[in-house]
Amino acid sequence: MEWTSEGVIVSVRKYGESSVIIDTLTPSHGRHSGVVRGGASRKMAATLQPGSQVKLEWRARLEEHLGNYRVEQLESRSDMFDDRLRLAALSSICSIITFSFPERMPLIDLYKSTLNLMDTLNSGGDWEPLYALWELQVLEEMGFGLDLTSCAVTDVTQDLIYVSPKSGRAVSRKAAGQWKDRLLPLPSFLRNKFEAASREDLLDSLKTTGHFLTTWLAESLGERQLPEARSRLIVRLENKKYN
Repeated sequence: MEWTSEGVIVSVRKYGESSVIIDTLTPSHGRHSGVVRGGASRKMAATLQPGSQVKLEWRARLEEHLGNYRVEQLESRSDMFDDRLRLAALSSICSIITFSFPERMPLIDLYKSTLNLMDTLNSGGDWEPLYALWELQVLEEMGFGLDLTSCAVTDVTQDLIYVSPKSGRAVSRKAAGQWKDRLLPLPSFLRNKFEAASREDLLDSLKTTGHFLTTWLAESLGERQLPEARSRLIVRLENKKYN
């Protein structure tokens, strides 16, 4: 068995004395691991970094085997490595991918979104709203998509500012009534993806996606804890100084 594809490295761990196992995100093969022989060498260190875009050649005797990778670097995305906040975001992205998705599940749309997010991170662009939307997409890809199109109570499509923590459906300001303190915030940019997002919008959105990542996704995976990398990112975002 063999295939060739582009992919992005999401984790690297030692394997024996001189090799490593890399976990990659690819469009057609999803999350996919393989051994890189000699990958622990200094020569390969710069290539085998989380966030690196690579050309992958995978070979194995049987499809279900771990197999071996040949790797060629296409883009390092190393411009973010001196920025602690952007590096924390990269760590959170990679950790959530390895936490959430079973191996070899095709993830074409998520792959494209992840590349766009990582490219924006690397260039220093406005990555924070993209990250929040990316978490929303992770939930959707795993079958836990939120319904933000209309109010769960009245079916209206206007003035939707809350999300039900139980159903994952939007709730309008009027319908919330006395229950508003029990609902989660719904920043408008989560529904209208081209809107600007304030600092408050961003933190509110991560509060909402974090709730469902924890209560829906993590519990479905055996009541596991979300990666600490995500918590560290939230703390850095909370402490970030905005103009």
